[in-house]
Amino acid sequence: MNPQWKSFLLAEHAVFENGDRIVFSKTQLDRPHIYPISHLGVLSVSGKDAAKLLQGQATCNVFEVTETQARTGAFCNPKGRAIATFLLAKQADDYLLVLPLELLEPVKNRLQKYVLRSDIRLTDRSDDLCLLGISGNEPVAERRFATCRNEGGVTISLGSSPPRTLTIADTEHAITLWSEHLTEKGFAPGNSEDWRLLDLLAGIPWLSRAASEEHVPQMLNLDKLGGVSFTKGCYTGQEIVARTHYLGKAKRALFLAECALDAAPEPNASILDRNGGEQSRGQVLTAIGHGGICHLLAVLLISENGEYDLMLKDHPEATLRLLPLDYA
Repeated sequence: MNPQWKSFLLAEHAVFENGDRIVFSKTQLDRPHIYPISHLGVLSVSGKDAAKLLQGQATCNVFEVTETQARTGAFCNPKGRAIATFLLAKQADDYLLVLPLELLEPVKNRLQKYVLRSDIRLTDRSDDLCLLGISGNEPVAERRFATCRNEGGVTISLGSSPPRTLTIADTEHAITLWSEHLTEKGFAPGNSEDWRLLDLLAGIPWLSRAASEEHVPQMLNLDKLGGVSFTKGCYTGQEIVARTHYLGKAKRALFLAECALDAAPEPNASILDRNGGEQSRGQVLTAIGHGGICHLLAVLLISENGEYDLMLKDHPEATLRLLPLDYA
């Protein structure tokens, strides 16, 4: 995290916990919120061959990414399993990849192998760019992942229910944005873990190291988010991803669920079917527990009759209740 940005947040009474969590003791639940985001980082890909490199590695069509339109997507291994998911935006001639900090270095190293003699520069910009989330009553673009360029930053629309945006900003712009929202627009500071929960509830499948290289993109609903192009041509893992698409629906998909549980299960925790002899039906992708309720995203076998009676293997007392996911 940018040191100047961190110092500013500390002066705003932020508390840093466990390295990547930022907590504010005085936050009002009845107000819109602005969130510092500390678990994601930014990898810049620049140079005249940047788009060509990304097009040969990403599941999305990189040539559709402009200064007014971002895309989500994934980088896959040769077996079509997603190594990391990302948001890809463009700022002038640079491509900005937003992805989990714990996977940024592995992704950078993997992309570096394909640079060879190309005009490409890969730069971890997590220490000089800031990430802010805004959730509240501000209008957002109707088109998901629509972007607008501001002085000192790029803002990406994440949807309108609730209206949310993600801003990639230099330090000065981030501080200005934060101060304006708190002093002029009636916003309150929000905890970083609450932003992670909003992403989870929206079905955005951020991967951890434990969940990396476990699922093909369709199992993460990236196709429903517009993060998989089936017409762009070859990229690493494309053959498996395309075969899954053209031979019929994937047998597994991403589901949103909740259960009565204080502690969140770890990624890849097994999920069983009570009515099927406790056979495995899938695993947890990511989970967040708060106030006795745990929300989670899970990759599950799709039921032919649409009926599910699921439980966590390590917590059989906790029945999972599936919730609707709206990607409209």
